[in-house]
Amino acid sequence: MELQKEISGGVLLVRLSGEIDMAVTDCLRNYMDEELERDNLLKNIIVNLAGVTFIDSAGLGVMLGRYRKISRAGGKMFIVGASPQVRRILEISGLLNIMKECPDEKRAMSLAV
Repeated sequence: MELQKEISGGVLLVRLSGEIDMAVTDCLRNYMDEELERDNLLKNIIVNLAGVTFIDSAGLGVMLGRYRKISRAGGKMFIVGASPQVRRILEISGLLNIMKECPDEKRAMSLAV
């Protein structure tokens, strides 16, 4: 898994690529939690999954945990760029019912700020 981040206007934008599975979820969870704890002005999260080729239940759990954390603080979580395969997993898991899916980062950013 590779990870890039941007922080802008109370939004944490995380771009992920590779496989999001049990082998990398602790790292991803810790990274996102550290960012949220370091900057209490972060209210929304955008996760760009365009480069993600696979996500398992552990990866879904990290996404759900960050969604719960950010929503308790009044924030929202957005999903961008999921491939058809990854999108199907998100859909079956129900995550797309609680997280907003956007066609691109620009649209997600406009809804998040």
